Amino acid sequence: MPRAPTVFDGTVRRISCPYPGCPKTFKPGNTSGVTRHVNAIHHKIQQPPAPSDPTPDPQQPPAASDSDDDQAMHDDFNFTPPLPQDKDPEWQPTPEPKLPRHHKTFHPHLTATPCDENRCDLPNGTPPPPPLPPINAQNPWAPFADQVGFRMANLLFKRMEASKADIDEIMEYMTGPFSDHNHLFNSINAIPFRSAPWKCFQTADDPTLPRTAPLWMKERYQIWYRNPDVVIANTLSNPDFAEEFDTRPYVHLGADGKQRWSEFMSGNYSWNHADDPTTKGAMYVPIIVGSDKTTVSVMTGNVEYHPLYMMIGNIHGGARRAHRNGVIPIGFLAIPKADRQYDGDVAYRNFKRQLYHESIASILRPLKPAMEVPVEYTEKLSEEFGGEGTLLWDNWGIDESVEPFTTEFPQADIHEMMASDLLHQLIKGMFKDHLVNWVGKYLELTEGSTRAKEIMDDIDCRIAASPQFPGLCHFPQGRRYKQWTGDDSKALMKVFLPAIAEYVEDNVVKCIAAFLDFCYLARKSNITEDTLVNMKTTLTRFHAHRQVFIRAGVRENFNLPRQHAMKHYFDNIVAFGPPNGLCSLITESHHITAVKKPWRRSNCYNALSQMLLINQRLDKLHALYADLVFRNLLPPSHAPRPEPFDGGDEDEGPIDDDRVLAEVVHAVMQEPLSMYSRDLYELAVDVDQPALPELTRRFLYEQLHPGNVIPDNIDNCPHIDSNVYVHHSAIAYFYAPSDISGIRGMKREHIRSTPSWYGYPRRDCALVVEDEDKPGFRGMSVVRILLFFSFTQSGVEYPCALVHWFNRYGARPDPKTGMWMVKPDNRGCDGREPYLSVVHLDSLLRGVQLLPVFGPDPLPKDFHYSDTLDAFNVFYVREDSWQVAWQVATQRGMTICKNITLT
Repeated sequence: MPRAPTVFDGTVRRISCPYPGCPKTFKPGNTSGVTRHVNAIHHKIQQPPAPSDPTPDPQQPPAASDSDDDQAMHDDFNFTPPLPQDKDPEWQPTPEPKLPRHHKTFHPHLTATPCDENRCDLPNGTPPPPPLPPINAQNPWAPFADQVGFRMANLLFKRMEASKADIDEIMEYMTGPFSDHNHLFNSINAIPFRSAPWKCFQTADDPTLPRTAPLWMKERYQIWYRNPDVVIANTLSNPDFAEEFDTRPYVHLGADGKQRWSEFMSGNYSWNHADDPTTKGAMYVPIIVGSDKTTVSVMTGNVEYHPLYMMIGNIHGGARRAHRNGVIPIGFLAIPKADRQYDGDVAYRNFKRQLYHESIASILRPLKPAMEVPVEYTEKLSEEFGGEGTLLWDNWGIDESVEPFTTEFPQADIHEMMASDLLHQLIKGMFKDHLVNWVGKYLELTEGSTRAKEIMDDIDCRIAASPQFPGLCHFPQGRRYKQWTGDDSKALMKVFLPAIAEYVEDNVVKCIAAFLDFCYLARKSNITEDTLVNMKTTLTRFHAHRQVFIRAGVRENFNLPRQHAMKHYFDNIVAFGPPNGLCSLITESHHITAVKKPWRRSNCYNALSQMLLINQRLDKLHALYADLVFRNLLPPSHAPRPEPFDGGDEDEGPIDDDRVLAEVVHAVMQEPLSMYSRDLYELAVDVDQPALPELTRRFLYEQLHPGNVIPDNIDNCPHIDSNVYVHHSAIAYFYAPSDISGIRGMKREHIRSTPSWYGYPRRDCALVVEDEDKPGFRGMSVVRILLFFSFTQSGVEYPCALVHWFNRYGARPDPKTGMWMVKPDNRGCDGREPYLSVVHLDSLLRGVQLLPVFGPDPLPKDFHYSDTLDAFNVFYVREDSWQVAWQVATQRGMTICKNITLT
């Protein structure tokens, strides 16, 4: 069979499609692209024609593209093109012009210039001093006897959270490094690293209070705190953040010359506050504080705590979002309690506010000496407009009755320090509390109360029918939850729109779709000027379409603070960087480790003192672990984080380290399942896929002869005589540079294909990149994994999957929901024969969730989500799935390692 020909374009030779007449060409070395193209286009063309369908066929052969970065691929594959026959021997190709690179402009004054112990600046190029020797030179594991002692303490106290009784029992059964729990606790207490002990102060009595004053005024409140100066010093000295730390404010310009924001120090707030020539050479350390009440027990007295957290803006957002001691609890604030008669009392509300602010001011007072130049914007407003009714509140949001904690800090102005909050403003606030409830009221007004309840019940059934997907919680009862968490609200955002699409008018769907687009953009970890433009466009769409709720009588106006806050996201991103680096999602996630788990480990009597001691011991263990990692005595507990917006050097060639921005890497293979036959033909009978042997042989021919046309006669394809092993899942590892899921960095995702998952079959879907030159979802296809299996031929292992292909339904996204739609590729005379093929796991990019287009008919009450992918004919493709996949597939300078494996 002929090999794929090449086309010379004056710079590099491109590979042409082996099928006569097809204009498609490929970058040199891109044999996997040839394979995907032939699979997607020409193999399907050979199938019997399907019944007529008014939907445009998205699988037509694409036209040749002239926009490929040929020189980049030439460099990546070290391809040296031969001289063309009609060129002069002295001819040389025109050198590729240097592409513009990303550029950071650092602040000229606060330059974080290294200095010696006498604060004298060191000359440029002075190497850093060697690391300090361990406190105990003979035993770096001190105060533990050895590595076993430290690892045992870390395992029992931090990872297993073992109780005192459990520790004693374990020590009784083994000859370990500790005699009992007291011995273990005392060893942890003796760790000398970065200790920040807890202290307590108490509010003083007000002698001017009358005897008839309510009890909440006369009570003494205790506030527990840590010295923030010590906590900051500990954070700065933590080697765990050495590679994720910005010492200077900077302005980040991309290769397109537009500004980008990825970290707090890339925002204008840091730059403007560092603009003081008298501080030249110093390091700017922005202080970020956040607080939020949390309930640890509703059944036993509604036990609440109000922790105060602190972090510094130099640490990258990924480290703050991860549980790596980048966010430290520095206080537990008092929670005043009063009888119900004071629930609406203005004096009681102002008392709680003032207690809150004065407590924070007292905790942060040790930081005041470092603040010298005053900022007086809010104070000037209060002096000028104070006493004029609600003028300050209506125009600037300043409450005259409360003195903010920033008043006594010269470099703090609360008027410009309030950051956006994704959780309470968008996820819980606008989506769950506003839009979801408005849809219910809209249905009541338009359909009547009885019919609206029927519709809402069916919407709940549709939500419950969403197929399972990694990381997405399931809603067996739809929206009918008693208590919602932030994760529940985020999960509902992903499945709500298809569930209501057929029951409300188009403007309601478009309103919610615009809001979800805004959320997707606002939750990115890396934001560009183009992102801000898109956010403004989606906000304009949202404001236009939300008028439907006024027309329907659901709302009289939109004077709602949380909706108004959307207008400030643009300025806040420019000032503080991406919102998810400062969101209360960070502090709420730390409630688990700092409050809830320590409370459960206590005996619930005077629990706070026990919780504080547990937190202090955890900090000590973490500090010693970080020091041991720094000395290469232990492996790091987390993967390194990639550089944001790193375009890479296109002349460096393949990237083979673990700092690739986006890649799919080889997963660890577990033992194959023994319940299936190892013979390919018998396996086809076991799994009821009679075409499996032929498809596998064609797949093997394609692997052995890349770029060649697969012969029509199956006898010309190689036989497979080796054992075939079945697996029920594969694991995809990838970096998502702007993943909305929270912690930026390495992601792991299971793709499952199993006949029984919690008692029901599960066949997940995945994305395949078929044309890297097409933007977004236009260059991708969806497949459903029917079988994961592997075999060996001539000493080479072939991990592969039997897949059912899906076609795009329409040439563009659905105009109502804004989501792409796909339908199963079924052929044959009756249109029910699924188009199947065997593909290498390298061609799978990541999993994708399909949500059905339900249509006007209600679902049966007993419908189960495991039947969803088989019961419907058209599906929506969840946008955040393919958006992340597109970033993975198109990120410049990265390598996609095509070697996902089976588990």
